[in-house]
Amino acid sequence: MRQAQTSDGLTASEQITRKFSQPGDWRGQTLARMRRLIQEAVPGIVEELKWMGTPVWSHGGILCTGETYKSHVKLTFLHGAALADPKGLFNASLDGNARRAIDLHEGDDVDASAFKALIRAAAAFNAAKATRKAGTPARKTAAAKTRGPVAS
Repeated sequence: MRQAQTSDGLTASEQITRKFSQPGDWRGQTLARMRRLIQEAVPGIVEELKWMGTPVWSHGGILCTGETYKSHVKLTFLHGAALADPKGLFNASLDGNARRAIDLHEGDDVDASAFKALIRAAAAFNAAKATRKAGTPARKTAAAKTRGPVAS
């Protein structure tokens, strides 16, 4: 796992670990479990803190964020609407065009293999998106070179 450094000298992973222990209840434990599943699902995942200390997991782009609220833990997938969810883990933000989220309440148990599959699908989506972006300008440039100047 790549370690992003923060301004206080701790790695983002160290700050995330500290953040997860702050609630001191089921929310921190739940987010810590989901973090372990994310790390197991995608080797080389990058952990960062963004947007006022929100944990963010990236691999070729943002995969998901993790937040704790008074009554639930929310894992928001940036491109969740584009991902297949055969086990129906997404249960929040279902009406958006891009994002999907999983809200976990005290006592909820998430299917670990289905969650890891979503994380892997999000990483594959980012990789495919990067490939499409990288390929598009090169094809346009090559095509433009072979056509030559446009007569008017």
